[in-house]
Amino acid sequence: MNIEIGKGKEGRRAYGFDDIAIVPSRRTRDPEDVDISWELGPIKLELPMLASAMDGVVDVKSAVEIGKTGGLAVLNLEGLQTRYEEPAPVFKKIASFSREEATRGLQKIYGESIKPELITKRIKEIKEKGVLAAASLTPQHVEKYYKYALDAGLDILVVQGTVISAEHVSSRVKPLDLNEFIAEIPIPVVAGGCASYSTALHLMRTGAVGVLVGVGPGAACTTRGVLGIGVPQATAIADAAAARTTHLDETGKYVSVIADGGMRTGGDIAKAIACGADGVMIGSPIARAKEAPGLGYHWGMATFHPELPRGTRVKTEIIGTLKEILAGPAYENDGTLNLFVALKMSMATCGYENIKAFQKAEVMVAPALKTEGKLLQQAQGVGMG
Repeated sequence: MNIEIGKGKEGRRAYGFDDIAIVPSRRTRDPEDVDISWELGPIKLELPMLASAMDGVVDVKSAVEIGKTGGLAVLNLEGLQTRYEEPAPVFKKIASFSREEATRGLQKIYGESIKPELITKRIKEIKEKGVLAAASLTPQHVEKYYKYALDAGLDILVVQGTVISAEHVSSRVKPLDLNEFIAEIPIPVVAGGCASYSTALHLMRTGAVGVLVGVGPGAACTTRGVLGIGVPQATAIADAAAARTTHLDETGKYVSVIADGGMRTGGDIAKAIACGADGVMIGSPIARAKEAPGLGYHWGMATFHPELPRGTRVKTEIIGTLKEILAGPAYENDGTLNLFVALKMSMATCGYENIKAFQKAEVMVAPALKTEGKLLQQAQGVGMG
């Protein structure tokens, strides 16, 4: 139902993760009987997660560790790993910037050109460790660089921007034809971001095996403030899930919906799945790992844009190893560790045996969910405070 914004404009009410709650069903089951594996096109993954293609999140070392834990890390092929032969000193420099220096400092650092030979080198370094290699390119640069990654053994390509569409219009350059490109490339392609039913459906029709859903919800993203665009994640995911159903009815092909951003805890991830996601892409939770390359800092893919930055460098507290963050054990009670065992526990508590079943869980609008009865926690700054 639309709400009147003013006499000349109506709009839908939209919901974020903090606005909703998952409703337990009549059944419960043992967590050991819950299966959280999923399929991204022809590839099966044990954890329903992708690590975001952000420089403070994914490098070769973290990509290998995440792959061995059962997830999939996406390397940014337009980032520091492909601009600098030895990126470690660059990360130290970024960590040394004052708050006032950070954005201009990042713009200068990312002024270094992308080196195709480093694209090849990084993908080979990941593959040599025996895990899947996934990498991200923006629509503007994908045709220029993707063959270097492909020749190195890339398994999955992510075509990713703040917002991408299957119908980009330009009076200056020939835009990427996603339909044609995906039909010709010999590996699976994931595309995003998007935040609406219509855009998700159009991206699915390009032949992508997965669609990233999320415009502006990330911890380091300022797109919603700079551009004024975005849709709260619970609504955006549910809309994309409806597009998946339409596309499945039309073609018989299942396209994965991947919630991208806005998730901090295991409960957030569970809500994303309950709203219809098949998997999640997370950045800031991984940036808090000891193995993360960002040295306690996290920044988005558009933070260093030379003319209109749409992200910021944020400080993150190192809370554990990658394994502890993804698969436990947890030593804190705030939901930021052991994310995917928490997902299993949520599914078991509600009685659902796998991801596709959990997508059918009942949810309700519940803005008091995180505050009701939590006065002491809030006053003391512990738990859910």
